[in-house]
Amino acid sequence: MDGNTIRPPGESGTRSGDRGVEDPAPDEARREEPAVLPVVAIVGRPNVGKSTLFNQLTGTRDAIVADRPGLTRDRRYGTARRHGARFIVVDTGGLAGESEEIDDRVGDQVGRALDEADRIVLVTDARAGRTAGDEAIVDRIRRLGKPIVLAVNKTDGVDTRTALAEFHALGLRSPLPVSAAHGRGLRALAHALVPEPPHEEEGDGDPGEGQGRRDAVHIAIVGRPNAGKSTLVNHLLGEERVITHDEPGTTRDSVFVPFERSGKPYVLIDTAGLRRRARVFDLVEKVSAIKALQAIEAANVAILLLDAGEGVSEQDARLLGYLLDAGRALVVALNKWDRLAPGARTAAREAVSRRLGFIDFATVHSISALRGEGLGGLMRSVEEAWKAATTRMSAADLTRTMQEATVRHPPPVVRGRRIKLRYAHQGGVNPPIVVIHGNGAKETPEPYARYLARAVRTRFRLRGTPLRIEFRSGDNPYAGRRNALTPRQARHRKRMMRHVKRRR
Repeated sequence: MDGNTIRPPGESGTRSGDRGVEDPAPDEARREEPAVLPVVAIVGRPNVGKSTLFNQLTGTRDAIVADRPGLTRDRRYGTARRHGARFIVVDTGGLAGESEEIDDRVGDQVGRALDEADRIVLVTDARAGRTAGDEAIVDRIRRLGKPIVLAVNKTDGVDTRTALAEFHALGLRSPLPVSAAHGRGLRALAHALVPEPPHEEEGDGDPGEGQGRRDAVHIAIVGRPNAGKSTLVNHLLGEERVITHDEPGTTRDSVFVPFERSGKPYVLIDTAGLRRRARVFDLVEKVSAIKALQAIEAANVAILLLDAGEGVSEQDARLLGYLLDAGRALVVALNKWDRLAPGARTAAREAVSRRLGFIDFATVHSISALRGEGLGGLMRSVEEAWKAATTRMSAADLTRTMQEATVRHPPPVVRGRRIKLRYAHQGGVNPPIVVIHGNGAKETPEPYARYLARAVRTRFRLRGTPLRIEFRSGDNPYAGRRNALTPRQARHRKRMMRHVKRRR
């Protein structure tokens, strides 16, 4: 496979002849072999509607869209399915328009997308007309020798013929009028990109690189702005996949990046930094925060990245609470460890241990994302946490563990009655849920529930995942029912009540 062709994860490039059997007829081979999807890169100036077009082609809302230039910085992948055509589409940042250093990094991301692409869509703005920026982009992409489709966006509400006339001067094929915001002109665009759609079986829903394989472990890297999340992603991947910069808030969107490690599939999710809600005034930052929280929900394991020099802030504690509420397996990483003096490292560890004592199940690693130090142990803990989160426990073992724990420390007495716990079974995974049945079980105090959770965690070696304990009490079959009194019992009750009234 050449460097410009990407196969979606899960599709094999092995031909029948490679397996030592006779090659089938061409028609049979086409039915049996999954097609290699073409890769289409969307490029253009800032704020011409590239991300809107990406969302329309993929049928998602993965890319952040707002009436502001320079929102997209990292490249984003998705699978487009439009009017019979199916291809991998890559959203890129706008060329020119940011600070010089940021713009250079965005340009590098666009260059990587162009190198991977089989076809290119140049998006322009019909209302702004042809600009010098459009001409500079055409000069750059024409040298690649790849098919280019010119899409003139924002043609709604304007004279199409007049709007398209000046774009003929760019020297490309006939420009196609589209309105990404309203989904107009996408049929012609899809057919221009993929004239002969590859054959695929009905119901083939491989997600491509947008979200990764379904069997892959999704790892969300979360933390405050400028904690080093993107740097960690790049070092784990071994390439400059996402933009890094000293300026906080460089990452604005959640970027899903599939990769393999030791033959096992993973998906890294780089998220935007989360600040205190009271300090978030910008609409784009609010949308970025929502995307980050959605990424946490989509993840299997979360890496909470902390700045070792700043310790655990109040915002870190809030973010940690959200991770626990979501039930995500968790690994904590103290980044920028190499910047601390040897004497300050002990104090930093003690401070983190003191602030994070309520998540003693999570492994804490000291790393340097910039230098790549400590990342091997970090990934081993991620794998351990995911294994613990999906552990299956038999009802017999859980019941035995619970009974041994109650023998060592019996349940407390609540309202004059001792709680009797009878049996336990597993109620779910990721996170593991243990359901305990018994008389008055719902009245179990929280401290005793934590004691039982520690017993289960120790018995099954559940490291790196939260554990939930649910109590269920048996219903009283006589609740709300009253026995009818016999005539003799009624006379006796009446005589007794008469004596009671005399005593009062």
